[in-house]
This record gives sequence, C-alpha cells and structure tokens, in this order.
Amino acid sequence: MGEQLSRDRERARDLRRIKIAATLLLVFTAALFGVARHYEPLHWAWGYVAAFAAAATVGGLADWYAVVALFRRPLGLPIPHTAIISRNHQRIADTLGEFIETNFLAPEPVEARLRDVDFAALIADWLSDRERSAALARFVLQLLPQTLSAIDQSGLRGFLGRRIMTELERVELAPLAAGLLSAITEKGRHQRLLDELLGALEKVLANEETLAALREKIRKELPALFNLYRADAYLLRKIVASTTAFIQEARVDPQHPLRREFDGFVKGFIDRLRTSDSFARRAEGLKRDLLARPEIAAVAEGAWESLRSFLEQDARAPDGQIRRQLEAMLVDVGGQLAHDPAIRAEINRGMVRVLADFVQTQKSGVGRFIADQVKSWDIDMLIGRIELTVGRDLQYIRFNGAMIGGLAGLALHALEQGLKLYL
Repeated sequence: MGEQLSRDRERARDLRRIKIAATLLLVFTAALFGVARHYEPLHWAWGYVAAFAAAATVGGLADWYAVVALFRRPLGLPIPHTAIISRNHQRIADTLGEFIETNFLAPEPVEARLRDVDFAALIADWLSDRERSAALARFVLQLLPQTLSAIDQSGLRGFLGRRIMTELERVELAPLAAGLLSAITEKGRHQRLLDELLGALEKVLANEETLAALREKIRKELPALFNLYRADAYLLRKIVASTTAFIQEARVDPQHPLRREFDGFVKGFIDRLRTSDSFARRAEGLKRDLLARPEIAAVAEGAWESLRSFLEQDARAPDGQIRRQLEAMLVDVGGQLAHDPAIRAEINRGMVRVLADFVQTQKSGVGRFIADQVKSWDIDMLIGRIELTVGRDLQYIRFNGAMIGGLAGLALHALEQGLKLYL
C-alpha cells in the first residue's frame, strides 16, 4: 500500500510538470504569434514565423480541448460532448464487462491458456514438500470433528445407514458366496483351510480333557465286562493313534484321498450355490433374518460410535496416527505424480476440462461483476486514476498538436506565397 502511494505521488508530480510545460508551450506560441505579427511588415520572414505560431497555437488549443473534454468540461462550460468519461460512466462499465466476457473469457483463449499450465506438476511439487503436506494434513484433521458433528446433526448418518441396508438387501447372497468360494479354490487356497482344520483336530486329540471325555463316552458304551480289563483305554489309544496317523498322512500328501474328497465337496457346494433355487432361497432367508436382528443395528451403531471416538481422539493428538499416515500418503502421492507422466497428463486434461467449463458457466457473472464494480467507483476517483495512468502520455498530444499544427500552418503559408508569385 505504501509503495502504491509513493508511485501515485511520483506520477502526480510528473503529470503536473508535463501539464505546466504544455501550457507554457501554448503561451509561448501565442506570444510568438503576437511578436511576429508586429514585426511582419519589417521583413517577409516574420510572416512565416507568424503562420507557424498561429497554427501551433490553434493546434495546441484544439488538443488541450480534446484532452480536457475527455475527463471534464473545459473551463467548466456546458459544451456538448465533453466530460466524456463521467457522462458515460455506466455505459463504459457495461461495455468493459461485455468486452472482457467476450474477448478474454472466450472458450478458445481460456482453454489455450489453461493447457499451458502444468497443474499436475504444481500439485506434485506442492505435495512433495513434507512441511506443506503436514500443514494440509493438520488442516484436514481440524475439520474432522466438525464434519463428524455435521454428519450426526444433518441426518446423513441415518440416510447412509438406510442406503447400506437397502443395498445389502439387494445383494444375492448365493451367487456372491459362490464367487468368493470360486476365487478361494482357484489356486487351491481352500486346501490351506483343510490344513488348518486338520491341525485343529490334531490339537483336540492331544488335549487331555478331550481324551478324558472320549474315554468316559467309550466306557459308557462298552459292556461292563470289557471295562474290567480297561478296554476303554485301549480303544481310545487305538482310535487316537489311527486318527492322528490319518491326519498326518493327509497333511503331508497333496494327493491324499481326503483332499480329493474335500475338493469334490467344495466344488459341488459351489455348483449348488450357483444352480440350486432351494439353496438360493435358504441363503436369502438367512440374510433377511440376519439383517432384521436388532443385534446387527446395535453392532453398526457401536461401530460408528467407536470409529467416531477414535477419529476425534486421534485428531486432537499432537502426533496422531491418522495425521502421520495422511502426511505420508500426501508426500507419496506427490512423489508418484512427479514420476508418472501419464497420470500427470490425465490430471492436466481433467483440470482443463473442469476449469474451462467453470469459466464458461461463470463468465457472464464475471462480466456483470466487473461492470458493477466499475459503476460503484467514485467517478472523480476513477478519472483521477486514469489521469495518473495515461495523463502524461495524453499531455504529449498537446506538444504534438502544436508541432503538427505549426508545420501545417508553415506549409500552407509557403504554398500561399508561392501561388502569389505565379499568379
């Protein structure tokens, strides 16, 4: 602001000096005309001086009038077509707004200028700076509590919950389960599940409490005579040993019959999920019963409250997990953008389309805004700003007018004298 005032004062001093110089030139040519007319009878050369001075004075006066009439009324007289800027203030404002809207905000120049800007590179450079990414992460987290409160108060949370339930009800469970199981069995990953089941069964058979329960069960089923000879313990050892050996064989042999049986069972189950109407109906019924249970709503409610509590606490922490992860993610995004020209090109194309469309939808508003701003300006202040900007150059028109007028007057006087000699 201070620098602007200093420049304005310097321009005002220059304008005053050039105005005084142009006025002195006009006074000088008028005085020279009077002197030349007085001495014209004494020598023919004074006639040429008088013609030059007279025309220079007329030219200077005409250009003084033109320059003054542009801004105000010359000598305060109500002469028509003067004070052009002040009288046409509103029309100039409308024309300026329309001119900028039509010429500066046309689609072709706007898109051409936008294409010259590498938006993606600017974004990449900005995000690659860790301090800037950290500041952006802090800003985002500052908005997080307000965002969560707004979600609760606006009813958006309930709306999203209803939409999720609606979409879940539309999901066909049997085909979805068939697709998931097919993906699992695609590379034999279901065999890992069998390995886990066999391992769990092996651990169960090695558990003392489990063995005691099995032995008691066998004792109850055997005749009393066999129990006298501890046949229950013998049978239990045989059963456990055989079962454990079978499990170990199945776990180490990829081609074990149990694995083939398991493959057949899983594939058959997948086929029934895909083709059986009864399976599909039972799956849909199970899904509806599950979604209708109040426990599901309670779980969803508790999950939201837990998530919200975690987010709010982490956002308030000076070195929260979310802030660190978000900062690292932003820096990583900046690095990836810097080294991926294809993504940068796509981002730039998208930015050009979005910004160009935005400018076209808003350009009429921009034109009106400019026109309204110009209309709101104080006309005296506006004229003063224009004079400070171009007034010095306009004053040179007065110098040029005096010189051109003087030369024209000199030429006409010489032509007149020449014609007198030949006629």
